[in-house]
Amino acid sequence: MNSFDYSLFQLINSLAHRNKIIDWLAVFFADYSQYLLIIIAIFLLLLKEKDWRRRISIGSVFALSAILSRGLITEIIRFFYARPRPFAVLNISPLINHNFTASFPSGHMAFYFVLALTIFLLNKKWGWFSVSGVILMGLARIFTGLHWPTDILGGILIAIFSYFLVKKIIPSKR
Repeated sequence: MNSFDYSLFQLINSLAHRNKIIDWLAVFFADYSQYLLIIIAIFLLLLKEKDWRRRISIGSVFALSAILSRGLITEIIRFFYARPRPFAVLNISPLINHNFTASFPSGHMAFYFVLALTIFLLNKKWGWFSVSGVILMGLARIFTGLHWPTDILGGILIAIFSYFLVKKIIPSKR
């Protein structure tokens, strides 16, 4: 942990356990808002996108990007760098029960930022909403005591790298 991580974590997490409604909202965004993103993606892909070739192309980009970012890169980094979660290091009580697994990079961010970028590919308006929602999810995961700020940033950067690498390899159907 560096001083940037510690200071920013303390700033955000110090607001936890002060207001039950804000705590509930943070838990919702940290652990449950992801289902809304999945519903948006399915809706846009299956109901709004009429061209089946484009559906397959977009679905393939998402699947391969998600596997690369969450399944491979994140886990390889965690294997070599098992950074403890904030609640395991500091004397805090997280708002969400979680295992004492490695926190860097955030697997949630690596996966759901890829999903948000995919939604953006399908529809710009819903894409901006989704990207904003995933960033809020990341802030909520800091607020609830599950991640350091650079865990979130690392997951987002891995997602962006994976998404654009796969998108460059897979031909797009317009």
